[in-house]
Amino acid sequence: MAKILRTDFEQDLQKLQDDLLAMGSMVEKAIAKSLNALKSRDLGASAKIIQEDSLIDDRQLLIENACVRLIATQQPMASDLRALITTIHIAAELERVGDYAEGIAKISFLMGNEPPLKPLIDIPRMADKVSHMLRKCLDSFVARDAELAAQVNAEDDEVDVLYTQVYRE
Repeated sequence: MAKILRTDFEQDLQKLQDDLLAMGSMVEKAIAKSLNALKSRDLGASAKIIQEDSLIDDRQLLIENACVRLIATQQPMASDLRALITTIHIAAELERVGDYAEGIAKISFLMGNEPPLKPLIDIPRMADKVSHMLRKCLDSFVARDAELAAQVNAEDDEVDVLYTQVYRE
């Protein structure tokens, strides 16, 4: 009986991981779509990105609720508990990145058909870097690779420099 319960628990953990990866994919696509909408001045695409942000928000809540349910019903110990808590944190951060994509779409929408003040060079570089880091973060979580996670943490400084430069300009 205990073995069956453990198998069910492990299946639930795998489903949570799959949901988290799906959420990561949604966020990565939102970043790309918002940047493309900004570049092409596509107001319809910007409006759609803003509307679709609720799907990312819903996915976060689904993941958080599933984690809380597993904590409450399974009383996980040690590494399983750490994995569930980490999943909650990652889902919250993914939702925040999704909000940034929505923010880009809102700015694009507010700009209307007005051209950017300067060519978009650093913002696409920043978006590419963030998407790359996002994939590496999720890979490090799935592989439980702390070294890969540390690499991503070091790469964050590059994004901060680009952000400061864009904000200053």
